Amino acid sequence: MSTFQAPKGTYDLIPPNSATYLAVREAISAPLKNSGYGYIETPGFENVELFARGVGESTDIVTKEMYAFETKGGDKLALRPEGTASTLRAALEANLHKGGNLPVKLWYSGSYYRYERPQKGRYRHFSQVGAEAIGVEDPALDAELIILANQSYRALGLRNFRILLNSLGDKECRPVYRAALQDFLRGLDLDEDTRRRVDINPLRVLDDKREAVQKQLTGAPMLRDYLCEACKTYHEQVRELLTAAGVAFEDDLKLVRGLDYYTRTTFEFVHDGLGSQSAVGGGGRYDGLSEMIGGPALPSVGWALGVDRTVLALEAEGITLDLPAATSVYAVPLGEEARRVLFGKVTELRRAGVATDFAYGGKGLKNAMKSANRSGARLALVAGERDLAEGVVQLKDLQSGEQTAIALDAVVDEVRRALA
Repeated sequence: MSTFQAPKGTYDLIPPNSATYLAVREAISAPLKNSGYGYIETPGFENVELFARGVGESTDIVTKEMYAFETKGGDKLALRPEGTASTLRAALEANLHKGGNLPVKLWYSGSYYRYERPQKGRYRHFSQVGAEAIGVEDPALDAELIILANQSYRALGLRNFRILLNSLGDKECRPVYRAALQDFLRGLDLDEDTRRRVDINPLRVLDDKREAVQKQLTGAPMLRDYLCEACKTYHEQVRELLTAAGVAFEDDLKLVRGLDYYTRTTFEFVHDGLGSQSAVGGGGRYDGLSEMIGGPALPSVGWALGVDRTVLALEAEGITLDLPAATSVYAVPLGEEARRVLFGKVTELRRAGVATDFAYGGKGLKNAMKSANRSGARLALVAGERDLAEGVVQLKDLQSGEQTAIALDAVVDEVRRALA
């Protein structure tokens, strides 16, 4: 037993389960790669102000959950709690928006960090795949991203998820609603922290999951009743595009999401089989974020889907992904000469694209064949001095037990034929 363990609220991805996580990441990113999104990778930590300004100083993420620290040189940094602010910062720094081809479409995959009370589906270190379309205000972009996320989940076989949709208005109509909501909330019996939130960001109170708060929100003014005509038209176009694409959604008038930068379209993917941590992903439009972090006006939209929670959703639906075998062929040499020759054949097979492993460490036949079976390989290549003298190796089917001698110079072709 090691002296050390993974920190509280984190986890290690180890085989064979890690293969499922890789497959989920691939399934989520595949539609993005096919739709003009290029891969971006940003540092695991950023200037703490990037998140304070962008995510919002009143959010739980910034006030309670962010891992912030000061370096020996005095720099104030934070482990990234989400991906949008970092991606936009990198795009601005590299002047991608000046390339003349807007929107800038980017996707990313990585680990994020929040100091939270650990529970199933909520970790302090978690994995997401995200996508951002930067620099264009167009309801078709909002619809595109929702459709692509839906396509990812459908490709994985998920069926029991729902898409919640709302509009948060813009800088023209939201201030009027904000004032009306504040007037309503100030008349409620709320704790001191929530009252402080009413003053800073009252929309976040609508997202409060506590039953005592939700009961008092009956009759609260709804944002849809305050949307300006431009926002109403924009939102209706998003809805029409989703409907035309055959993507079902539910209007959720209280959907806010936990980040301050969202405007207009906001959406969430929820899975009813996950209990309290039902959100598997979400996102929305953030037309003012670029200016918040010192850039030009760049209306943008994006989402992030949780890899961890998507895996939990697959488990909840009893879905086992059809993953390629980690090893198809396992080579077992008997003697030093066979060891040299078979290692060469292993290299040939790998170069030919066949997943192949080797009995390392000079194992005897019995132990080597046990290792072959444990590897999950379909075939074993076995050779001893007599086989080599005859210019052959033994190709054994590990499922049926059938064994055939094949010519040394035909190993790649014969193995491919046997695996077909």
